[in-house]
Amino acid sequence: MSAFSHPARLLHRVSLAFGLVSVLGLAGCASTDRAEPYAGNEWLQSGTNRIANLALRDNLQSIRRVQLSLYRRNPREWRKWAASPDDAIRRTWDAVTHESPLPGLREASGIDAVRMAFETGPKAYDGDRVAALVVGWASMLKEANGGTWEQSMLDAVNAENSFRTARNVEISLWLISSKTGLDGQPLLLATEISERGRNLVVDRELSKVVARLDLLAAQADEKYRRAALDFSQNWLMGSLVPFFSLIPK
Repeated sequence: MSAFSHPARLLHRVSLAFGLVSVLGLAGCASTDRAEPYAGNEWLQSGTNRIANLALRDNLQSIRRVQLSLYRRNPREWRKWAASPDDAIRRTWDAVTHESPLPGLREASGIDAVRMAFETGPKAYDGDRVAALVVGWASMLKEANGGTWEQSMLDAVNAENSFRTARNVEISLWLISSKTGLDGQPLLLATEISERGRNLVVDRELSKVVARLDLLAAQADEKYRRAALDFSQNWLMGSLVPFFSLIPK
């Protein structure tokens, strides 16, 4: 009886352990709505690549929200070339994805497109200023992401580009709130504080973009700083672990 009781208890404990792991696994999967199923290309990505890709995805979503918010307060911009705000958004992101120039933007991208969005005076930009900003921001985000929309193990965040892009987005936010035309009126209406409530979508979403970029820049700098320390730690542990294993307990 006792000869078989120990294997039986062991089998019972193993079954309980597998059950607990299954429950925890299900709880982990259900803990967030942001969880995504594994994609085939994730096998070519490190954990750092994955974080960078998620940050880029969230930054692009923030810019889409900013674009829609600006169109709602500045309908004259999308009416310059589209039938509706949704049509302007679709055409803008088609241009971003395929890297094709927008009408009147003269193939500008990055900070040049942002500058053009705020041009006034004799050479005032007569195209969609909101779309120009989106093209500029999106192209800078791609450059900061290593020049790709989706990183793999061969790619990495460029710390300097990420930091510079964060500062350019901050400057853009300041220009949106302060830049006026020759008539003294704001080029773009963004923040709204009225009896109907407060509309701070542009400020909030662009601030999120800046925060993510700064974090990625810090992480990229830290990666190179930690490389030597990680190598030393791995070498030290690899050398000492066999020695400690010989010490009687």
